[in-house]
This record gives sequence, structure tokens and C-alpha cells, in this order.
Amino acid sequence: MPAAHHASLPRLARPLLGAPLLALGIAACTGMPEGTRVVDDFDAERYLGRWYEVARLDHSFEEGLDCVTADYSQRDDGRIRVTNRGIDLAAGEADIAEGKAYPIGEPGQGRLKVSFFGPFYAGYNILALGDDYDWALVAGPDRDYLWILSRTPELPASTYQALVERAAALDFPVDELIEVEQGEAACAPWRRDA
Repeated sequence: MPAAHHASLPRLARPLLGAPLLALGIAACTGMPEGTRVVDDFDAERYLGRWYEVARLDHSFEEGLDCVTADYSQRDDGRIRVTNRGIDLAAGEADIAEGKAYPIGEPGQGRLKVSFFGPFYAGYNILALGDDYDWALVAGPDRDYLWILSRTPELPASTYQALVERAAALDFPVDELIEVEQGEAACAPWRRDA
């Protein structure tokens, strides 16, 4: 779909509309990067709540966004509500997108498919998860998408480094990771309204 047709959509909702993803087809979009495994014994209930984006491989749908959070909550229909929120600090603008997700794959696997637009879904693959569900390493359907998430705005340096090393061992381009601004001074004014 040409960019002009989705320019009014929040940036955080756009990854599912990009020509490369549509060209791959729906099944490929919900796949996993080759040679990776998702966590077992995944409990979707424990995954609910707020996650802070600590680092990511950057894409046009998140370009320039900091203070990025993802809130997961139960919907009445049994699916999961996903609310992504990021701030363009330079422009002083919030970008909010609401979508839906539900588990796919074998029971207990850390795999979801997420949609922010109609019938188009993308894979959400949890490659590593803290025992207390306090951090996560998440990939999309291929190695172009990677996020390091935390329940708090900052991760201990040792945990962050271990996740970067794990991603590198899985052949993700970790030298392209960008750290997301989550500092209190920059983000607190925006979080009051969240």
C-alpha cells in the first residue's frame, strides 16, 4: 500500500502495512526468524501489563520515538489488547496505536500474532524472558525486528549486555540496536497522561 494511504495512521501501527510485509504474505508475517526458538511455559496472563522499550532495531514506524511503552491487557473476547505509545520528543508529539493479539503455535509457546490494522497480523516471538517476567527479548517474523523490553524504564547493565549477546548469537544485527530514551526528565511529563 502506498505511504500516502496510511500517512494518517499512527507510526506505531504501520509495520503491518509496509509493502515488504504484504509481499511476504500473511503466513510469513506471523513466522519466526529461521534458527530461533521461542520460550516454553509462556503464561500470557503474566505477560500482561506495561513494558518499556529499552532498545530496538529501528524502523520507519518508530523512527524518532522515545519513551516507548507497550501495554497489554485482557479483552472481553479473550484476545489481548495492545496499546503502543511513543513520544517524538523533538516535535513534542505522542504517537499511540491500539491493536489486538493472541497466542499462536503450541500451547505454552511464547508466540503471539499482533494486528493494528484489519486482517493483517505480524509475528511477535519471545526469544528470552526473565523468570519474573521482568525483561524480554522479542523478535518479529525475521531478523529485521528486535526489541529489548523491561518492566521498568531501565535494565541493569549486565542484563542488557546479556540480552545483546544472546541476540548476537542468534545472528541479529545488534550493532544497529538503538537505545530508547526512557529517562525520567524526558518521559515523565508524557507519562502523566498515559
